[in-house]
Amino acid sequence: MQIPTFLAKAHKVSLQAGQQVFTAGDPCRNFYYLLEGSVRVDLIARNGKSIMLYRFGAGETCILTTSCLLGGADYNAEAHVEEETIALAMPHHEFQSLLGTSEGFRKLVFGSFATRLASMMNRIDEVAFSPLDNRLAHRLLELSNEQGQVQATHEQLAADIGSAREVVSRRLGNWQKSSLIERYRGGLKIVSKKGLTEKMKFGD
Repeated sequence: MQIPTFLAKAHKVSLQAGQQVFTAGDPCRNFYYLLEGSVRVDLIARNGKSIMLYRFGAGETCILTTSCLLGGADYNAEAHVEEETIALAMPHHEFQSLLGTSEGFRKLVFGSFATRLASMMNRIDEVAFSPLDNRLAHRLLELSNEQGQVQATHEQLAADIGSAREVVSRRLGNWQKSSLIERYRGGLKIVSKKGLTEKMKFGD
């Protein structure tokens, strides 16, 4: 994708799938703008369970990073690369300088911040008020490929929808008995897309 002119001096970095970008307690030293790939940001509870806050991809920025850079705070969540990613990295002092001199950069930063914040509000609404069946069915359909296969562990699915692994495992077991899905190690296959769509519409 085309690099905005105001980011021309930023350094290009390559991140490998599975690589940790930051974790809770890390200082925030760089602003990132993704050119390719995807990064996932998770909040980790004291008991070790996680919930996905958001993902960001090509043409997007990390609002947690923006918040930490603006407030001078450390990270309170963690991020991992989901697929091979290429990003532009800008040191803290250059980020602050460009905010004061480039209208285009300010629009990029705060426009991305507003969009992602609205998305996170929808995420909170979904986790707080949508039935588990609705959330789980929606996530399976979202992750499935053309063959209906979903490559995700029960723990990953639980983090995605804001639930516990044990709860997700029981629900998937029930859906397998109802011939909605077939489970295998490391993933599953959707047998009845229509059945899951009904679950997504009507929930429990």
